[in-house]
Amino acid sequence: MSKSVLSPEMRKAVVRFSGDSGDGMQLTGDMFSQSSGQAGLDLTTTPDFPAEIRAPQGSVGGVSSFQIQIGGTEIYTPGDQVDVLVVMNPAALKANLHILKAGGTIIADKDSFNPRNLKKADYNTDPLEDGSLDDYHIVRAPATSLTKEALKDLGLENQVMVRSKNMFALGVVSYIFSRPLANPKSFIQKKFASKPVLVEANIRALEAGFSFAESTEIFGASIVIPPAQLPKGTYRNIDGNTAIAWGLLAAAENCGKKLSLCSYPITPASEILHELSARKDMGTIVFQAEDEIAAACAAIGAAFSGNLSATTTSGPGASLKSEAMGLAIISEIPLVMVNVQRAGPSTGLPTKTEQSDLYQSLYGRHGEAPLVVMAASSPDDCFYYSYMASKIAMEHSTPVILLSDSYLASGTSPWRIPENGELPDIKIPRFEKPAEEWKPYIRDPEFLNRYWMSPGDKGFEHRIGGLEKKEVTGNLTYEPLNHEKMTKIREEKIDRIANKLPKQEIIGAQTGKLLVIGWGSTHGAINMAVSELLEDGEKNIGFTHFNYIKPLPANTEEILSKFDRILVCELNNGQFVNYLRSKYPKFNYLQFNKIQGQPFFISEIKAEIINTLTQ
Repeated sequence: MSKSVLSPEMRKAVVRFSGDSGDGMQLTGDMFSQSSGQAGLDLTTTPDFPAEIRAPQGSVGGVSSFQIQIGGTEIYTPGDQVDVLVVMNPAALKANLHILKAGGTIIADKDSFNPRNLKKADYNTDPLEDGSLDDYHIVRAPATSLTKEALKDLGLENQVMVRSKNMFALGVVSYIFSRPLANPKSFIQKKFASKPVLVEANIRALEAGFSFAESTEIFGASIVIPPAQLPKGTYRNIDGNTAIAWGLLAAAENCGKKLSLCSYPITPASEILHELSARKDMGTIVFQAEDEIAAACAAIGAAFSGNLSATTTSGPGASLKSEAMGLAIISEIPLVMVNVQRAGPSTGLPTKTEQSDLYQSLYGRHGEAPLVVMAASSPDDCFYYSYMASKIAMEHSTPVILLSDSYLASGTSPWRIPENGELPDIKIPRFEKPAEEWKPYIRDPEFLNRYWMSPGDKGFEHRIGGLEKKEVTGNLTYEPLNHEKMTKIREEKIDRIANKLPKQEIIGAQTGKLLVIGWGSTHGAINMAVSELLEDGEKNIGFTHFNYIKPLPANTEEILSKFDRILVCELNNGQFVNYLRSKYPKFNYLQFNKIQGQPFFISEIKAEIINTLTQ
């Protein structure tokens, strides 16, 4: 057996909880995340689960996992290889062993490694006993039997007792990483408040796991990772979907408008709808439409009436909303559409991540139909870019597409709650002259946005629609030259927003052999890969990450010109790199793509950078 990679001096660690879809791994991982966050550690998480509501029990295809990286330093990804792998059955071991470090620790429920389950996972022999795991540190924990023993006098059915074994696993991992049980106990008490017997059962299982780890002394001294030195403030763990919902709420509060969300449920965006439906106390108006088309059209109506309006979806829903987005563009009304991307096409891999809707966002409408496209980079900054998408939409009277993805939507990271005054003000352009001088398409001369007046404002009653508009008056017209002029104005209006965007910045070398580029959720892996290479002495690489995609920041071409070659890393077949080629064709672009429904590993990016530099 290999020596364990766990040591008391660790400053960060990666833990993966894995089991059958009904084993409660997502809940277990979430509780460990909360406990770690309260201890002052930085962290990033990602769940991984099948799309089926109930995949075949005990099968590899039915494995559900939750991975978290915790640390006393800044954490940008859930980690590449795993230090501690918790497996509740043989299928979970089969599905995840390839990402466990040599010397990594396997905590296995040995009770589940019976002939029936081994056969389901295509094992001919028991891997816990046949020597095939000699490169790892194995903890054979009788989680099922010890959980049942701890709960035997509570009068629960066998199936109910077995369900509590996830808390046994949490107790073991809590001991390893010196996590006190107070936080998970409090969580259990709140979650099962109406069922005291389940409170007692889960707490007993939690304590049984902790006692098992402590009494067997398998791990020696438990690990104490020092708190991360994060900026001072009030923090909470937040997932990307919740962060987007709160960003919309903050924007509505700042600009003094009601928030309207008109959506149709779809994986993995539905949680935004769920979160905002619970925020009626903040004046939020939520409409669950009968389909995606109705949702988009209702959102346009809410925007026309004067609300900050949003609609949320994923790729298939964005396809259905495309005609309505054209109406919002030609009408020039503010609207935020959130696209939480997933792997496609069609139903594709609905619970897996991908960045394959960029072309759709940039070009996926009939006619010349320009709008703003943005992308968030981490679960916590989904809040900021949701807020900024709202700000741009309101200030420039335009639809904005905000791209997230499944990796951000379900992953969590610590989020510092902004103090009053930290967020930029949203200044809606309004017509300040007498109402009789106003016309629907009078424009601000600097940014070309029309003055956004509600048809309910006295003296500003008006109609708009999907037919071409006469410049200034907004009246229906088929004049050829007017159509050409309005088409160019709508494009120029989007282009001029670049003058308001923050300048693109470079990490590492400001000029050199290679510029590594990412966008959206690839930030964490690329940033860590480049940072580690810089720490190792590599001086010829820089890294820049894009959140504003259409328009691109004003200094984009200047940055690209400073490097010999440009490596664009993205979770698709080359959509952003081809977009850059179309805008700035003279540069030497390379691309690194991954289309597996999984995020980048830091090691993959490092290897590609090293390979590129040596060519």
